[in-house]
Amino acid sequence: MNIEKKVVVSPQGGITLYTITNAAGASVTLSSLGAGIVAASVPGQDGSMADVVLGYDNAADYFGDGPCAGKTPGRYANRIALGKFSIDGKQYQLAINNGPNALHGGPKGFCNLIWNCEVEGTTVVFTLHSPDGDENYPGNLDATVKYDWTEDNELKIAMSAVCDAKTVINLTNHAYFNLAGENAGSVLDHTLQLACSRFLPTDDTLIPSGEMASVTGTPMDFTAPKALGLDIKQDFPALIYGKGYDNCWVVDGYEPGVLKKVAVLTHEASGRVLEVSTTQPAAQVYTGNWLGGSPVSKSGRSYNDYDGVAIECQGMPDAPNHDNFPSQLLEPGQTYSQTIVYAFKVK
Repeated sequence: MNIEKKVVVSPQGGITLYTITNAAGASVTLSSLGAGIVAASVPGQDGSMADVVLGYDNAADYFGDGPCAGKTPGRYANRIALGKFSIDGKQYQLAINNGPNALHGGPKGFCNLIWNCEVEGTTVVFTLHSPDGDENYPGNLDATVKYDWTEDNELKIAMSAVCDAKTVINLTNHAYFNLAGENAGSVLDHTLQLACSRFLPTDDTLIPSGEMASVTGTPMDFTAPKALGLDIKQDFPALIYGKGYDNCWVVDGYEPGVLKKVAVLTHEASGRVLEVSTTQPAAQVYTGNWLGGSPVSKSGRSYNDYDGVAIECQGMPDAPNHDNFPSQLLEPGQTYSQTIVYAFKVK
C-alpha cells in the first residue's frame, strides 16, 4: 500500500490530501477539509480505471459547497426541525440554514473545517475538536474519522467521538458516486437495491413525521434491484418535495454495533458495483437533485442535477425530537462509534 501526501494552499489554510494506492493500482484520495473523500479510482469489468467520486477541480471549492461533496457533516448530519432540540429540559437553538431547519451541523459545520490529520501505518486519521457552544451544540466534543483502503478495493470508515457533557451527534459520509465515472452524466441508469423495507415520510421541508412506513407499493421500494430513474418522476409526496430521492430508509434488522450490508449500487455497462455496509440504523439516499451550479468539477464543468448519488449511512434525521427513533444522544463516558464500508466490486 502506497500513501502520497500533498498540501494545497488555500485562503482558509493548508488542505492536506492523501492518495492511498493498492497493489492493483486502485486508489482513493482523502482531504483534511471536512475529512472527506475527493476521488476513488477503481476498475470496471474490462479492467479500465475510472474515478467514480464526484469532486471539484480546486481543493478550496469544497469550503461551503452546497452539495457537501464527499465530506463528513456534523455535529448532526441531515436535518433538525426548526434547529431545535432539548436535553434534560433545556432547549438548544441551532442556526437555520435549510429552509426553516438546521442541516448538517450548521453553516460552518464539521464539513467546512480543516481537520487535523496524520497517517498511522496505512490508516489515514482525521481528528477535530469542537468546543462547547460550537454552532450552539452543548459540550466539548472530540471527533475522529479513520480511513482504511484495502487490497480488495474496500474503503473502511470508522467514525468516533467523545464528549464532556450531554450532546447529540450524527456523523456520515456525503460522497456522491457515479460508477460510470465522475464525468459520465446522469446516474439514473444505475440500479439500486436497499436492505430496507421501511422509509421515513417527511413534510415538504424534509423533516420526518415520525412514522416508519412500508415501502411496499410505493416508488420508495428498492427491496429488489431497480433503476434510480424508473420511478423518480412519480406523483408521490417524497419525490415531489425533494425533486427526486432525498429520503431516509430504515435498515432492516438493525442491531447497534453490528455491520450490515444495506445497499448495492450497480452500473451495468461498466460492470462496477458498490456495496455499502454500516453499523448505522438508517441510510439517506440522495440522487443529486440540486447538483446544478456546483463548483467546477475535476473534468472542468459544473455537475448537473442527478450526476451522482449519495448513500449516507447515518442516524435518523431529527432523531432528537422523535423518541421512537434510535437515540443520537451522547453522554460523558460513552464513545460514539460507527462504521461505513464502501466496497467496490465488478460483476
